Amino acid sequence: VQAGQSCPGCNLFQADLSYLDLPGVDVSGARLRQADLSLATMNRANFSRANLSIANLFGARFTAASFAQADLSRATAVGAYFGGANMTGARLDGANLSGAEMATAHGLTQRQLDLACGDESTQLPAGLTISHCR
Repeated sequence: VQAGQSCPGCNLFQADLSYLDLPGVDVSGARLRQADLSLATMNRANFSRANLSIANLFGARFTAASFAQADLSRATAVGAYFGGANMTGARLDGANLSGAEMATAHGLTQRQLDLACGDESTQLPAGLTISHCR
C-alpha cells in the first residue's frame, strides 16, 4: 500500500502511511486500526467497511473518498479534509473532528456526529452540529 498498490481486506494494523500520496487506493474492508495516515493525500480512496478505529488522520486529505460503513471510532481526524467524501454509515463514536472540513461530505447524519466531537472550526453540512471536544 505504501507504494500505491490497492489491498482490499488486508491487515494493515498500525501501518505507517503518513505523508504519502495514494490517490484511488482501495483498502476496502482492510484493518487499519491504529494506522498513521497523518498528512497523507488519499483522494478518491476506498475505505468502505475498513476498520480505522484509533487511527491518526491528522491533516489528511480524503477528497471524494468513500468511508461507507467504515469504523472511525476514536480516530483523530483533526484538520482532515473530507470534501465530497461518502460517510454513509460510518462509525464516528469518540472520533475527534476538530477543524475537519466535512461541509460537502455525503451521507453524514446528526446521529453519527452526536457520538463524535469537534470544535468551532469543524465545517459540517448545513443543519448539522457537533459537540465540542473536552
